[in-house]
Amino acid sequence: MTTTRVLLIRHGQTPTTGVVLPGRAAGLHLSETGRQQAERVAVQLKERFSLIDAIFTSPLERTRETAEPTARVFGLEPVVDDAFIECDFGDWTGQKLTDLSKLPEWQTVQKTPSQFRFPGGESFVEMQDRVVAGIERAAAQFPGGVVACFSHADPIKAAITHYRGVNLDEFQKAKADPASVTVIEFAEGVGRVV
Repeated sequence: MTTTRVLLIRHGQTPTTGVVLPGRAAGLHLSETGRQQAERVAVQLKERFSLIDAIFTSPLERTRETAEPTARVFGLEPVVDDAFIECDFGDWTGQKLTDLSKLPEWQTVQKTPSQFRFPGGESFVEMQDRVVAGIERAAAQFPGGVVACFSHADPIKAAITHYRGVNLDEFQKAKADPASVTVIEFAEGVGRVV
């Protein structure tokens, strides 16, 4: 039985982590802490995996910057793939989380995200479908290999709920801290979180 591993790696810390919902806004770079986290991720991956076959990354600066040390360590060129981009938060992009948490819609985001579409943006279901398709495409390209995918908290949490086989409304229970690594193993075409 061939096992393929897809590593979902959240970007490192930025100056707005936990304060603002940056979404797909351009120009947000890693903080000094985030750059250190990216270097640590590369070291940890090299200690754990002798080979990574490919690196995919969201097009946003913070994910590309997080992927750079790993690409350097493994001698790979990251492939930019929109499947791993942050959720399109639409009108909520750039807003403070404290302000958003006061909106009536915030309760839907927290309790039943499967029913929510960001005003002028993407739904949680669309985001989950997009990232799962990207993960499965990456896994299919490298059967028996190891693929690193650098992404964002919400797409990773959506993937975690999918591969745990739980409803998308369990989304808020999934964890994807800055510079965290989540491993999805595929065996006989079926993926699961390990």
